[in-house]
Amino acid sequence: MEHGTRDEMLRRLADAVGSVAAAHPTRVAVDGPPATGKTTLADELAVVLREQGRDVIRATIDDFLLPRAQRYPRGEYSAEGCYHDTHDRDALNRVLLDPLGPGGDRRFQPAVYDHTTDAVLSPPVTSAPADAVLLFDGVFLMRPELIDRWDLRIFVSTTLERTVERALIRESRVSSRADVERRWRERYIPSQRLYLAAVRPTDRVDIIVHNDEPQRPVWETRTR
Repeated sequence: MEHGTRDEMLRRLADAVGSVAAAHPTRVAVDGPPATGKTTLADELAVVLREQGRDVIRATIDDFLLPRAQRYPRGEYSAEGCYHDTHDRDALNRVLLDPLGPGGDRRFQPAVYDHTTDAVLSPPVTSAPADAVLLFDGVFLMRPELIDRWDLRIFVSTTLERTVERALIRESRVSSRADVERRWRERYIPSQRLYLAAVRPTDRVDIIVHNDEPQRPVWETRTR
């Protein structure tokens, strides 16, 4: 375990990205439950890497959702539905992870879906330089359909109860407290427990960031 400031942790993560030897863009997964701080961490890491001169592609699992009509066959609060029916993993591999990987042509799309309008997207195809870094944040990134696509795997962890507290603050302007509590306790937290039991993601990652206190994080490097 290493303790330090947030800047020290970000420098450690940037060093880990820099240590990846690949002839294609470095694909970095930032995994973890909702409301642990994955997006913030990935955004901050992107700043550090860009300051080092790296070309950074930022993308998120939220832009690879299935259309709403396909996401809830088991019900809006189903944990199994959250885990199995939410994300278009085939499209994620096809348009982003595989093109940036070994043998890929580096021509990628960063999104296939706009959750604000529930619309399918087809953004322009972009070419990535060979030394680019993809920083991709999201839930369930170590599941079998995706795990072999990552060149560096980071898991952001907090206590699940703390994610509820953060969600209540984060979503207070768009959802009622009762709705946030129900979605977290019936759908999101049980789906994470299902994922943890089925996949054991923390056994499969390179670095775990314990983010209960974001300004005083604790991190550990794992051997796989």
